[in-house]
Amino acid sequence: MRTHYCGQVNSQLIGQEVRLCGWAHRRRDHGGVIFVDLRDREGLAQIVCDPDRPEMFAAAEAVRSEFCLRVTGKVRARPEGTVNPNIASGEVEILCHAMEILNASATPPFQLDEENLSESIRLQHRVIDLRRPQMQKSMQLRYQTARAFRRFLDDAGFMDIETPMLTKSTPEGARDYLVPSRVHPGQFFALPQSPQLFKQLLMVAGFDRYYQIVKCFRDEDLRADRQPEFTQVDIEASFMAEGEIVTLMEELIRAVFREVMAVELPNPFPRLSYGEAMDRYGSDKPDLRVNLELVEVADVLKDVSFKVFAGVANSPGGRIAALRVPGGATLTRGEIDAYTQFVGIYGARGLAYIKVNDVTQLNETGLQSPIVKNLHEVALKAIVERTGAQSGDLIFFGADKSKVVNDALGALRVRIGHEKNFLNGNPWEPVWIVDFPMFDFDETERRWTACHHPFTSPKDGHLELLQSDPGRCLAKAYDLALNGSELGGGSVRIHQPEVQESVFKVLGIGDEEAQLKFGFLLDALKYGAPPHGGLAFGLDRIVAMMAGAESIRDVIAFPKTQRAQCLLTDAPNSVDEKQLRELHIRLRQKVETQVEVGKG
Repeated sequence: MRTHYCGQVNSQLIGQEVRLCGWAHRRRDHGGVIFVDLRDREGLAQIVCDPDRPEMFAAAEAVRSEFCLRVTGKVRARPEGTVNPNIASGEVEILCHAMEILNASATPPFQLDEENLSESIRLQHRVIDLRRPQMQKSMQLRYQTARAFRRFLDDAGFMDIETPMLTKSTPEGARDYLVPSRVHPGQFFALPQSPQLFKQLLMVAGFDRYYQIVKCFRDEDLRADRQPEFTQVDIEASFMAEGEIVTLMEELIRAVFREVMAVELPNPFPRLSYGEAMDRYGSDKPDLRVNLELVEVADVLKDVSFKVFAGVANSPGGRIAALRVPGGATLTRGEIDAYTQFVGIYGARGLAYIKVNDVTQLNETGLQSPIVKNLHEVALKAIVERTGAQSGDLIFFGADKSKVVNDALGALRVRIGHEKNFLNGNPWEPVWIVDFPMFDFDETERRWTACHHPFTSPKDGHLELLQSDPGRCLAKAYDLALNGSELGGGSVRIHQPEVQESVFKVLGIGDEEAQLKFGFLLDALKYGAPPHGGLAFGLDRIVAMMAGAESIRDVIAFPKTQRAQCLLTDAPNSVDEKQLRELHIRLRQKVETQVEVGKG
């Protein structure tokens, strides 16, 4: 039906006849000559309709916004002074010889170039929203990114192998989406949170390099960068050590950014241990574009008369960190109050500060703050020296449990860095975070939990710590962060059944429970399982970063809302009684709102 896409028509085609198909983006009647901007996925082309062809002109007069058209015409140069440099076809126009209305359109719910549309309206009318040029670009960017991943992995000898969508529920971590079985009454499949166990089984089966661009499902609370169903680039390889995996995955990300964005990322990426990242940045996915850093000061505050500081400094698990803001003494009281309110989101009960008016006077004259009188000179001197504070600076303090301080000051560091332009000027700052702890201790349940997942291998030399001191045991785990967001994470897996059983014991998973939940994996590991490891990249998040989108919903064709609903199809929805009977399900109570059957 067509010879070219609209956005591909250029000056090299002048004098040639072309056939274009697309939608009427805009129609303008200029005193007897009608101009139609025809749009398709590649861009716009200006169609000129003269009245000397009555049948064609009558069709053009009937055209309205979003009519689906086919146009035949001759390419010609635009008149001098009318070139549009903002579109690919801006040097030419098409003199229309024939126009066919393939389908009329109802009045769209919004104009495609309308700005500040509410997200609910956009998602309710997603088909029209996807016609908008920005969404077309985002979908093309997503395709190009997935293609770049595939090209690199194919060339590196990885095989694309599908794993099951209906699998076994292993309730560790996020909640599963459950699917009731009709033929096995009272039993359920689960949609996979990741292909983790199956890709490990593939390694045991001898497929030593696997990948898959795969949908995963988690029934969890949602944020801008989360969806109940999301896409990840899932990768696993055998006979590769931790450093080899990290190096290859780094080459992969560099290749993807080079191909898709024409961006050269650093070579090599910097690497930080988890402990160093938390100490310096309060985050295991630090934004290294921001120049500010946290400094530990608890050790010099143990004997001060300021009880808030002294109490935390002498408490196990407590942390007192300082964040120096160069030139921050000019911050207004209102700005400081706003920052105090901001850290409260992360559990901080306050935000102490010192304005450094004169760094040569370590007293209430040179240092302005309600807390200065309760800090002795030795402590003040150490704080100034460690932070590198100068006259005119401001120092913020966080004092609480380590997690609260890291979360609060880590977020404050990023906010102030971007608001006050404490940036290094680099648009992309990747960093590997390595040497994660194997376990976290859950104070509520009084038990150890896996930091990554229970199939992660301990670092060499740390195996004996599994029983003697799990809190000191480090893992062969690694995450890749970019500009403060996690792109992906992975680990070297446990390939020896006795080590896997030891980890289960630390996690409080007994032999019977382990066999019930993971028996198929434990059995497979007995048959000469090779050393293996891998990683999964979040495709949605990577594309959102490339597109500069505020939410991953802007780079997913048909996303869910933050309440896990599809406004386009009105899902989830209720089902009829017959379907429930076939699935051997009885609702415990009638509900007025929609019932989502098959969800855990």
